[in-house]
Amino acid sequence: MLTNAAVRAARPKPAAYKIADERGLHLFVAPNGRKSFRLRFRLHGKEQLLTFGMWPEISLEDARAQAAAAREQLGRGEDPRVVTSSDDSARVRAFEYVCRRWFDHMRPRWTEVHANDVLASLERDVFPAIGAMPIGAITTPVVLNALRSVEGRGRLETARRVRQRISGVFAFAIAEGLVDQDPAAIVGKALMPPAPARHHAALLAVEDARELLAAAELVDAAPAIKLASRFLALTAVRLAAVRGAAWSEIEDLDGAAPLWRIPAGRMKLAAAKKLDRTNDHLVPLSRQAVELLREAHHLAGAGNMIFAGRSSDRPIGEAAIGDLYDRAGFAGRHVPHGWRATFSTILNERFPDDRGQIDRALGHAAGGGRDKVEEKINVKVEGAYNRSQQLAPRRRLFQAWADALVG
Repeated sequence: MLTNAAVRAARPKPAAYKIADERGLHLFVAPNGRKSFRLRFRLHGKEQLLTFGMWPEISLEDARAQAAAAREQLGRGEDPRVVTSSDDSARVRAFEYVCRRWFDHMRPRWTEVHANDVLASLERDVFPAIGAMPIGAITTPVVLNALRSVEGRGRLETARRVRQRISGVFAFAIAEGLVDQDPAAIVGKALMPPAPARHHAALLAVEDARELLAAAELVDAAPAIKLASRFLALTAVRLAAVRGAAWSEIEDLDGAAPLWRIPAGRMKLAAAKKLDRTNDHLVPLSRQAVELLREAHHLAGAGNMIFAGRSSDRPIGEAAIGDLYDRAGFAGRHVPHGWRATFSTILNERFPDDRGQIDRALGHAAGGGRDKVEEKINVKVEGAYNRSQQLAPRRRLFQAWADALVG
């Protein structure tokens, strides 16, 4: 169990950690030294997290008392993330509770991977700092202070995304009549600007690409991460597509024309196009990709997610493959998104007459490019009416790519 002396003595480490008290109550120590009391509990069969507040504003005794009260609410079938004031006629919503209501409201519009990323960022960067505060008590400086902690880790773009999510929560709360203003709206002007955009680091020689895959296999990492890395290389899709890949998207795995059908809703498309199944992205699977999937199926078991993380219903982490490459000795030389440039560069050098098919293989819209201009093709019209998938030449390209990459 925790003691006051242990709470005072807890020092920050490179990675966040927790010190258990009892029955789910623990002290969470962030890398920046902030300490908060949290309670893990189960509600409707799912594990939840409730943050009581920061130490020393909240003492160990206070945290235990709040944990006891939360357990009483759970015993009555109530959600302890709803904070009730002393005046029973005025219910004050804890910010974390409102965040989760907003998340549940938005969830149907998002892909599974994006939803997991949103919730993870809130649980990591928002709830420990301001989750226990009544939403009406949160001011602009409070939001900025929470985001400064994210910036302090060097995550400038993450800080900007988290601000957008906090602002979305307040827009939801305004519509619900809980608050009348959004204190996160102007915080963006006080955040540090993101780093200038630059090309994703990518290996442009097939020998280097083979060396990376071989080095990654020697790293001590979860098998699902290594398999996802190889599948990403073989298919040249965006990282989010691989992280969210489901067995229900694989067609004819044991047949003559195995295919990965990525739903339009999971592609990088305009919102209206995501609703149209004709915009699904079709990836013909090479012989090597099929073999990899059979290996992954043996590893994954009964879950629908192909490359599951710590639980069968959550994908591998957003940074898992990038960390794998860094640990393999390729930091600064290649990132997960770089496989798209590797694929395009090497295949365009080998098959210069197949530029259009290579572009289609990457999931880019039909029509466009210098060749189309020279041929006086109306790109807008072709994009609207040409629904041909031309899978045979694309299948040939993916097989040639796999043969070059892994043999």
